[in-house]
Amino acid sequence: MATGGESIPRLYTRTGDRGTTGLAGGTRVEKDSSRIRVYGTYDELGAILGLVTSDLPERLDDVRTVVRRLGHELYVAQAELATAAASRPPAHRIEDRHVRRLEEDIDRFDQDHPPIHSFVLPGGSRSAALLHIARAVSRRAERELWSLHREEPQRPELLQWANRVSDLLFALALASNHRLGQTEVPPDYST
Repeated sequence: MATGGESIPRLYTRTGDRGTTGLAGGTRVEKDSSRIRVYGTYDELGAILGLVTSDLPERLDDVRTVVRRLGHELYVAQAELATAAASRPPAHRIEDRHVRRLEEDIDRFDQDHPPIHSFVLPGGSRSAALLHIARAVSRRAERELWSLHREEPQRPELLQWANRVSDLLFALALASNHRLGQTEVPPDYST
């Protein structure tokens, strides 16, 4: 996996044909290892965010800007996760500034909808529904990151950032629905 700055000479290498993959620094690990599961799930999240950005209406351009930036940050996180613990750290890693920026965005978009007093059903507008899918995948990635953390301790900034990503996506979904005139629907527990 390219971890920033290097080129990718060709799309296939045949080096993974036996069920292992290379980390930055040359270490090979099983393709279903905890580390690969985490950055593979962030790769999945990035693909969903690409769909989100291509589908957002113009009046949600500020949401698109934040989602695109988050897509770039996913590559920073993936570069960190694709680097073996014993290797030299990548040039770019998730830092406290990334966590603070997510918190600022959460606070800004959380003010852009009426208060909620319960869980809400994912959906409303297509934009919000896609953001909820992204939120659910980000939560899975965070769970997988914590599994990796139990095996190989991860930096606090990366763990905090992972926790904020799903909060941001939830805030963006609520703000998107509100701006698009969609009302949130609480779950009906009596059905």
